[in-house]
Amino acid sequence: MMKINISRQNIYLLFLSIFLLIFVLLFSFLVLIPQGKEYRKQRNALNKDRIELRRYQEFNDSTLEKLKQLQSDNAHIITAFDNPFNSERFEKQHSSYFTTLRLSKKEALENEDEFSVYEVNTTSSINSPQSFYEFLDAINKADWIIGINFPINFKRDHELITSSFTMKVYNTKKVSAK
Repeated sequence: MMKINISRQNIYLLFLSIFLLIFVLLFSFLVLIPQGKEYRKQRNALNKDRIELRRYQEFNDSTLEKLKQLQSDNAHIITAFDNPFNSERFEKQHSSYFTTLRLSKKEALENEDEFSVYEVNTTSSINSPQSFYEFLDAINKADWIIGINFPINFKRDHELITSSFTMKVYNTKKVSAK
């Protein structure tokens, strides 16, 4: 018979190789493969979250762009809400439309939502209805947000037309920062 001559060093090397092979196989099947499945699930969930995040960012960007556009288009109106109403300044600015213009009694009304509302009684004399319409156009470009309340009473007095009406002036509420 033939004698197989394997050195002890080769036998140790063979056992070590078999042990490492078994260790690698067990590690692969018990740890890596199950974790790989979990990794793929988490990666898919992450991709879905990234897509959703991208959609929200696009929505946020488009909404922000619309907001900036509206703020720039309506800057005059936004600043008009912050201006406190000054009846003397109002009379000075709009007296050119009337022969006489008098404002009386600025009353604070019940606040509407986030606005302070004042009611102002107005008496004026005009030469023609055209100047009153020009006044209404000027109100739209004024430094305040003003609503003219109906009815507007006109009364003919010789050459002049006397009118009386009430206006509501809107201001944003001043929130004190403490």
